[in-house]
Amino acid sequence: MSTQYSILFKQEHAHDDSIWTAAWGKSESDGSETIITGSLDDMVKVWKWSDEKLELQWTLEGHQLGVVSVDISHNGAIAASSSLDAHIRVWDLDSGKQIKSMDAGPVDAWSVAFSPDSKHIATGSHHGKVNIFGVESGKKEYSLDTRGKFILSIAYSPDGKYLASGAIDGIINIFDIATGKLLHTLEGHAMPIRSLTFSPDSQLLVTASDDGYIKIYDVQHANLAATLSGHGSWVLNVAFSPDNAHFVSSSSDKSVKVWDAGSRTCINTFFDHQDQVWSVKYNSKGSKIISAGDDRAIHIYDCPM
Repeated sequence: MSTQYSILFKQEHAHDDSIWTAAWGKSESDGSETIITGSLDDMVKVWKWSDEKLELQWTLEGHQLGVVSVDISHNGAIAASSSLDAHIRVWDLDSGKQIKSMDAGPVDAWSVAFSPDSKHIATGSHHGKVNIFGVESGKKEYSLDTRGKFILSIAYSPDGKYLASGAIDGIINIFDIATGKLLHTLEGHAMPIRSLTFSPDSQLLVTASDDGYIKIYDVQHANLAATLSGHGSWVLNVAFSPDNAHFVSSSSDKSVKVWDAGSRTCINTFFDHQDQVWSVKYNSKGSKIISAGDDRAIHIYDCPM
């Protein structure tokens, strides 16, 4: 148990090119912790986190182009990856084998996210549609239409009620999943929304944009609750802590920032990366943070509990 924020571990040269995406999952069957990274080198790598260090478990080959997004199912058993090759691949994390490959159409899968019940994978498309694929069927089951621009980012609310999408023109849309209806359109940013994340209680939506700002919205009323500045450049990723009290952001300014959601202040900044930081996530306890980016390194940080 740490009393302060500190860097715990660095994996240099984790990939042969920029790391664009990372996910941290925990297996329900044995409690083991798995980290997945996806890179411009076309590879998805599966790492085991134990004894405060990373160990490479699998290198998953199959994508023909750079890997843009990865996610891990909520039971920690399977992973999904999307690539510039327009395929979504689903992987068994126990065996390191590919279970499914879904053709998302020409350049039509950007970010991927598992639904809270892990039965569906949502992905944003160039045509402003959120396409929902069945994990079992391996097929597109339905679409949610924002009638907007290219969707860069996507997030399910943990309660399974909402799906939020962030577009290249700064528009955020929130859908009711049960009805498929578009509930809210939020116009707080003027530049691409690289990432968005719901709080664990599904009450808040935090958004990250190339405009350098982070915004916090009240989901139910679609009100802008706060605008946070502090990053010196594009904000590339945001992730909420399981403690519902903190979230983390990463930026082109090479920093990783931890924020207090209540006071809406930055409480810690890590300047450990040598280049822009594309991905940042918490582990399931909220005791650790992972970051990865263009310097090809994976960093793990300790959080005070």
